[in-house]
Amino acid sequence: MTAGAITVDTPDGARLAVRRDGQGPDLLLVSGLGGTAGFWAPALPALARAHRVTRFDQRGIGASGRGTAPCDIDRLAQDCLAVMDALGIATAVLVGHSTGGAIGQALARLAPDRLRGLVLSATWLKPSRYMAALFGARRRILDSDPVAYAATGTLMGYTPSWLDANWATFEAATAQAPVSEEARRTVRERIDALLAFDGSASVAAIRCPVLVPGARDDLIVPAFLQEELAAALPPERRVVTYPEGGHFFPVTRTPDFTRDLLAFAGSLA
Repeated sequence: MTAGAITVDTPDGARLAVRRDGQGPDLLLVSGLGGTAGFWAPALPALARAHRVTRFDQRGIGASGRGTAPCDIDRLAQDCLAVMDALGIATAVLVGHSTGGAIGQALARLAPDRLRGLVLSATWLKPSRYMAALFGARRRILDSDPVAYAATGTLMGYTPSWLDANWATFEAATAQAPVSEEARRTVRERIDALLAFDGSASVAAIRCPVLVPGARDDLIVPAFLQEELAAALPPERRVVTYPEGGHFFPVTRTPDFTRDLLAFAGSLA
């Protein structure tokens, strides 16, 4: 297994902190609103045994610089292309969770020839009243009490029993709350970006194979939104719905998630 930390510079000055692990066909892992490469840590050992896995902190998050360009979903998709180009990745299976799935849909429109497959995990197709109300409320909490913002997002994102048994996850999330004005500004623009995303005009044209994993008890991207996305995709798409797992089921159901992801990626070889 090979491993390493790499930096990739974008034209507008964002320096992206990238990590690569393993060997084999390329997987590009793109996380959600939090935007960190670390989200994928529980899944990494299983995935890196069969694949070369690339993951990165998104612009303005973790060890990555913000750059000067406006931040929207297309910009974040272009950052994925910048990483692929810099690392010589001709094609990859992109695994996008939540906002990462919106980024994946945008990349499928912008550069369809770069994707061998697409995993749209806990993802939606277009804005809904539920998401507008939820993230509008979260944005107001962010402005008034960033620690409460981190706490409520964590409480909503994991199943209660899993979180209670893994309480260090809650403590870490609140300790890393976006308390600085710069951090809050980055979260605000990312919330605005995800709420502005609408993939309905291009989703039916996605050419690569698609896997749509979701969870019935997801409170952040509820199952009805995942079902709406699946229905709009070409009929060859594959759907996996876990009976429980919360929004962060790649963490709470890691063995199931990695099993299904590896089976999908393996079928594309």
